[in-house]
Amino acid sequence: MTKTVFIDGAVGTTGLEIAERLSGRSEFSLVRLPEEKRKDVAARREAINDSDFVILCLPDEAAIEAVSLIDNDNTRVIDASTAHRVADGWAYGFAEFRSGQRDAIANARFVSNPGCYPTGFLGLVAPLIAGGLLPADWPYVMNAVSGYSGGGKALIERFAQEPDLGFRSYGLNLDHKHMSEMKVHGGLAHDVIFAPSVIRAFRGMLVDIPLHLGAMGSVRAEQLLEDLTAFYAGSELVSVQGRGEMTELLISEHDAPTDKLELFVCGNAGGYHARLIARLDNLGKGASGAAVQNLNIMAGLDETAGLRL
Repeated sequence: MTKTVFIDGAVGTTGLEIAERLSGRSEFSLVRLPEEKRKDVAARREAINDSDFVILCLPDEAAIEAVSLIDNDNTRVIDASTAHRVADGWAYGFAEFRSGQRDAIANARFVSNPGCYPTGFLGLVAPLIAGGLLPADWPYVMNAVSGYSGGGKALIERFAQEPDLGFRSYGLNLDHKHMSEMKVHGGLAHDVIFAPSVIRAFRGMLVDIPLHLGAMGSVRAEQLLEDLTAFYAGSELVSVQGRGEMTELLISEHDAPTDKLELFVCGNAGGYHARLIARLDNLGKGASGAAVQNLNIMAGLDETAGLRL
């Protein structure tokens, strides 16, 4: 039976890419509003309540408002904003990072899409903390670079208007909106020291977590690699590999879209220094791809259907 899906915020980058992934699929029928009704509250209320699934691609305040418009017991919601990522009653929409999370998503009425940076961080660190290889009370540091599409329309326009802009470091007040998400879902005792940057590439992301394993105890990089490899064994979307002969990791200015998440464990000769690195598409597994994956899971379908693999 075909399920109806309303994307509230369908003209933004995330909404457009979700619609692309759903195009041509017989399992879902998109509910669309004409341009003049796109911000009309009454029209949105009707579309939300008439749909089986609603995907919110909105700023936080607008996402909270959209949820308040629901007046039935049936509409199920996926929120791609930050608004509900640590909220009670919302399942965290990262199926792979914790045992049992896929079932939680499948049975949830309300699902919050993870942030792009936290997807890389939690994909690397959360299983290792849960497995006892890394401590929950360590002061973790994360360096990350993202394509400028992650900043939405304003940042996309800025990079178009400033051709000499190549690198932008931000979050200099050390109070980024993703920090609570990483702390709560990672089970951490401390906030992550988070150093995000934007580069001149439309999409793509590298999340880099340096670890002084020698100061932590006896765990070495090889053990982290073995544990992560075993944890994600069989996953169609998440892959794990060691450094091997690799000498660099790249993001191209024109990388193709992907909904995969690549995890790397790089250690020094003794294994007592390590860098855990995630490479992903901030618009794929970091946003639109994750939303479609969650939609598939909630609808009881193959979770990779429509994804870019």
